[in-house]
Amino acid sequence: MQLFGSVTSPYVRRVRIWALENNCDLEFINLDIFSAQDRPTMVSKNPARKIPILVDGNLTLSDSNSILRYLLEKTAQPKLTWPQEHLLTTINACNDSLVEMLLCQRSGFDTQSDALFFNLQNERIVETLHFLNDHLTDDEFKGCEYLNISLYCLLDWICFRELTDISQHSALVAFYEQYGQRQAAINTSPSH
Repeated sequence: MQLFGSVTSPYVRRVRIWALENNCDLEFINLDIFSAQDRPTMVSKNPARKIPILVDGNLTLSDSNSILRYLLEKTAQPKLTWPQEHLLTTINACNDSLVEMLLCQRSGFDTQSDALFFNLQNERIVETLHFLNDHLTDDEFKGCEYLNISLYCLLDWICFRELTDISQHSALVAFYEQYGQRQAAINTSPSH
């Protein structure tokens, strides 16, 4: 199996960490998705122009959630429960808003201006981080390694890109510091 993506993508990284921690044989192919050299490779595998992309023989999957479901099934592991899916959707919503804001910043927009799009993204980021901080100790969260991986990748990406301040979320900060000591987190670090 091959995983196409970038070292800095939190969505790619979560699949990489899961594969490392589950001894899943996955060849990682690092792409610079904005370069003239690597972009055609990404587009040929996923016309939506998004990463990660998993290729297993004739099967091509994109989206980290779909890839995880496939890998769980392939390795005969239990799938996420509906409450776990809800928590993952919350993590993804925060991550998606942060990606949109980063792309807007890189495009020269003032993301702190009073505009509906920016206001909605900023509100979503604040509220989802509060929600995740409050629910981090829930059994559904604690019992799902992929949720923990996904949350760690979100938090580390926030810190790596310096996108927002998480210091007021004590449970998230403690989780982030503890999870960051794991070997798979160290091995996949975008600054590594």
